[in-house]
Amino acid sequence: MSEVLRRLITGAVYVLLLLSAIFLSSDAFDFLFMVFGLACLYEFKRLVRLRGYYIFIAYLTLWWIFIHLTREPRLIQFLLLLTLSVNFGLIVFLFEKKKRSFTHVQQFFIALFYLGGGCIFLTMIPYKDDVFAKYLIMGIFLIIWANDSFAYLVGKYLGKRKLFPSVSPKKTIEGAAGGLVFALITAYFLGQWAPVLRSSEWMALAIVLVSTGTLGDLIESKFKRMSGVKDSGAILPGHGGMLDRLDSLVFAAPFAYLTLIALSYVS
Repeated sequence: MSEVLRRLITGAVYVLLLLSAIFLSSDAFDFLFMVFGLACLYEFKRLVRLRGYYIFIAYLTLWWIFIHLTREPRLIQFLLLLTLSVNFGLIVFLFEKKKRSFTHVQQFFIALFYLGGGCIFLTMIPYKDDVFAKYLIMGIFLIIWANDSFAYLVGKYLGKRKLFPSVSPKKTIEGAAGGLVFALITAYFLGQWAPVLRSSEWMALAIVLVSTGTLGDLIESKFKRMSGVKDSGAILPGHGGMLDRLDSLVFAAPFAYLTLIALSYVS
């Protein structure tokens, strides 16, 4: 079976699972991403050789507090500040040329807020006034999928100039541009078909998702390169691990949440 066909089959199953959870109930969606978050943490824990299992307890505690116990704006803002601070630190790490090693404590907090915080904000995005906005989160997934799919296809068949060869030799500038173009086209049509946001707002959100998602993809690639592995896991044939599948989305989620605040959508 060819690599493209394996990716398509795995991607189709993954999409079906996500859409089923979104349209089944908000609880199903919450539970699915709690499990996805645990899977990403397990893979990241192996990548960076983070010792112990405290990270899972910390993540589940944080999840329970912010998904089930409180919608206190100040607490959410504090979590957003911590998550974005860790993410900006990882962006600096991505562009550093010297080798960096993280302490056990740094690994713990990176895992908790980069992955745990990202999954929590991804799950919080669809809620407005305690109503589950399924078309909003579905639209975000469609934008990310359009970017990922066409970045891969355009890069595979038309890509020549490397985007970040020291970290991810296969990614190309042409692929990144192709992904962005198709993400913007998807965002425009979402404004016509899913009017929870206007087309211009969907397109602004798409730019944030694609730009930060690309950084998230590259950051995970740098962690893999430091660990000397090709994939974070092997749970998804053709895609590698769960973290390989969700790296861009999880990293982009807090930036998307902040964008929606700016667009006066997320309260």
